[in-house]
Amino acid sequence: MNMWLLKTFAPWLLLLAFLGQQVSLSCGARNKKRGQDQAVTTTAPGREQSSGDKPAASGRGKFTIEDTMQCTWSSRNAGSIVRLSVKCEDREAHVKGGVTHLQCHYTGKPQSCPGYLSNTKGFWKQVGRALKRHQRKVCVDGRALLKASMCRRASRDSNFKLDINSSVSFAQSGEPEASKPPRPVAIAGPTAGPTAGPTTACTARANHRKTAEENCSGSWVSVCSFLLSMLQSDDC
Repeated sequence: MNMWLLKTFAPWLLLLAFLGQQVSLSCGARNKKRGQDQAVTTTAPGREQSSGDKPAASGRGKFTIEDTMQCTWSSRNAGSIVRLSVKCEDREAHVKGGVTHLQCHYTGKPQSCPGYLSNTKGFWKQVGRALKRHQRKVCVDGRALLKASMCRRASRDSNFKLDINSSVSFAQSGEPEASKPPRPVAIAGPTAGPTAGPTTACTARANHRKTAEENCSGSWVSVCSFLLSMLQSDDC
């Protein structure tokens, strides 16, 4: 009897064991796939957010101011804004005099410009051209904004504005001329004046004699000459 029962139910027991194993494997595979889907779902928003909030790529370049002052500029992230630094040097001013060094910072939020997000390299090229156009306004005029043409319709804060407190300039008066030897100063001797005195006095007396002969007649010539001589303070 026992043998008959064993032969009868043994296949069914094996079938149930096989089905139980298949169900267990199917549930495990389903749970694993569900976990992968959850991981993809949680990481996808993060990726979208990072692509939407694109970090500012650094730009750099060179330009000149009136063909004498050589300038360089570079940009970097500074929190929620982008800082653009400008440094200039005029080597000729060290000799001729004038502004020798110039440096300052501009700040802006180019992330608010759609053109910056789609074409960052082109954006920085346009900023470099704006610096060249500004010339003597660079690091001086706080009202002049650095604008990229692709951001004309963007908000105002997408442009770069001068931080006037960061503007610093250094000037030099030029190299001093070679010192020249002092000129000798002539010192008059104590006898220089009286030496010429007698000649002048005698000439003046001769003139008085001539004046008397012209204005006095006859016997009065001597009297007139004497009176004129009395008025003269120098003696021969």
